[in-house]
Amino acid sequence: MHISEGVLSLYPLTIGAVGAVIGIVAGLKKMEIDEVPRVGIVSAALFVSSLIHINIGPASVHLLLNGIGGLLLGIKLFPAYLVALFLQVLLFQFGGLAVLGVNICTMAISGLVGGRLGRYVIISGKPPWLGGAAAGGIGVVLAALFTALALAFSGEVFLITAKLVLLAHIPVVILESLIGAFIASFIYKMIPSLLGVDEK
Repeated sequence: MHISEGVLSLYPLTIGAVGAVIGIVAGLKKMEIDEVPRVGIVSAALFVSSLIHINIGPASVHLLLNGIGGLLLGIKLFPAYLVALFLQVLLFQFGGLAVLGVNICTMAISGLVGGRLGRYVIISGKPPWLGGAAAGGIGVVLAALFTALALAFSGEVFLITAKLVLLAHIPVVILESLIGAFIASFIYKMIPSLLGVDEK
């Protein structure tokens, strides 16, 4: 769901940059040395998931995996997205450096919220697949909404694109809910502590 370079106005660019810096610093402070491999694996998954995408004007549609990333990493999703999106800018010119902060925020904040809600569902005793589905679906819905808002704040010319971004992600919501349900169920069986559940 990258937003292209040179599209957004100064207002969303500034908010995105400040928000990204705050999130990255907070994530790095929370990150323990033994968590680096996990963050790296999630970052690699985020990188790969968006390589196959469909462009919609100045934005794009692709798998996100941000909700399941938020479920596994929490606030550490910000540094994971920094690495993934920066490498995409560097290697494939997806997005751009000026919009890097906005792209990090739209993906990481939505993934963090989805992940927190998904973890709450699991800790509350509900089936892990339900928490994973909630994390995956909510992460995509919020990411699409934040991206659409960033475009809408940049001028009326992008209002149609903003609406298309929201509509185009309906199938992605369904797909990511299924993926999230599968991943959460698998992790719950193997390493439940990653989901905030004490191992039995």
